[in-house]
Amino acid sequence: MRFEDEPVPGYPLPILPGHTSPGRLERVLRSGAFAVTCELDPPDSADPQDVYRRARVFDGYADAINATDGSGANCHMSSLAVCALLTRVGYAPVMQISCRDKNRIAIQGDILGGAAMGVANMLCLTGDGVQSGDHPQAKPVFDLDCMSLLEIGRTLRDGHRFQSGRKLSFAPRVFFGAAANPFGLPYAWRADRMAKKVAAGAQFIQTQYCYDIARLRAFMARVDELGLLGKVFILVGVGPLRSAKAAEWMRSNVPGVHIPDSVIRRMAGADNPTQEGRQICIDMIQECRAIRGVSGIHIMAYRQEDSVAEIIGRSGVLAGRVPWYPGRDSAHHPATEARKETA
Repeated sequence: MRFEDEPVPGYPLPILPGHTSPGRLERVLRSGAFAVTCELDPPDSADPQDVYRRARVFDGYADAINATDGSGANCHMSSLAVCALLTRVGYAPVMQISCRDKNRIAIQGDILGGAAMGVANMLCLTGDGVQSGDHPQAKPVFDLDCMSLLEIGRTLRDGHRFQSGRKLSFAPRVFFGAAANPFGLPYAWRADRMAKKVAAGAQFIQTQYCYDIARLRAFMARVDELGLLGKVFILVGVGPLRSAKAAEWMRSNVPGVHIPDSVIRRMAGADNPTQEGRQICIDMIQECRAIRGVSGIHIMAYRQEDSVAEIIGRSGVLAGRVPWYPGRDSAHHPATEARKETA
C-alpha cells in the first residue's frame, strides 16, 4: 500500500494561534467539533501492511488513531513504530507512552523521535504492571509516573530543554494527553486525580470504558466544580460488548472496568447479543455527547474494529463531517459518498 502524493513525516500543517501542535486532533477539538478517536490493536508482526490494514477500517470515522504501548503488559509492535508507519501516509496517530518499560532517557528520546516523524499527539500513561501480561518475568522500570512524564514532556515542548537542563535546538510540537477512570473506586477521588494531570500538562483526556452514564455525569459535575471545563478536552471511552459472558469477564478481569448489572442483563436478554452490544455503545455515545464538558469519544473496539464505521455512522455524532484520511479528497471512499448522499 503506497500513497505517493500524501503528506510525509514532519510538520506538514502550520500551527494555529493558541495551539501547541500542527495536528488535526487539536484543530478539531479547539474548533468545538465533537471528536472521535479510535484504538488500533498493534499487530504481532513485523509486516507494515498489517498496520495499514488495521488503520484502514477507521477511514472517514476517526480524527486520530491511538497506537497502544504494550497494553495490558502484553508484547506487540511498539507504539513508536506503529506511529512511524501511520505518519508516513498522513494518518494522525496518538502515540501512547508507558512508564513501565523505559526510563526518562529513553522516553525523552522517543518524544523527540516521534515528534520528528510528525506525531502530534502523545498520551502519557503510568502503565499496567508486568504481572498482568504475557511476560510476567520482565523487569518493570517505572522511573516516571504519568504526572512526572507529563511534566517532562511539557518541559521539552515549552522549556526547550531536557529534564537535565540541556537545551534543545528544536522543541517537539506536541498535544499531550492522559488517561482517567471516572468509574473506579474511590469515585470522589477520580476528578481530583485528573486535575493533577491537567496541572502537570495534560491537554486532553481519554477515559476508561463508559457503561454507566450516571457515574459519568457525577464525575463531570465534579470536574465542573474544580473549574476544569475549558481547560482540558475530555474524550469518553466507549466500546461494543460481544456477549453477556464477555461483559462479565471484562468486569472481573480488566482493571478499572465497571459494567453495571443492568447492562449485562440487557446483553443476556438480547436475541442478537453482538448487535445489542453495538446498540448499547451507540446509546452511550449519544448520551455522552449531551453531557456538558464532553468533547468527544474514544472508541475501543478490541477485535471488533470492523464495527466502528457502523457505530459511529449510526450514532450521528460526526453530523456529516468526514474526518481526514489518506486519499479522502481524491478517492471515492464509502464514508465520504454516504455523507454526500445524506447531506
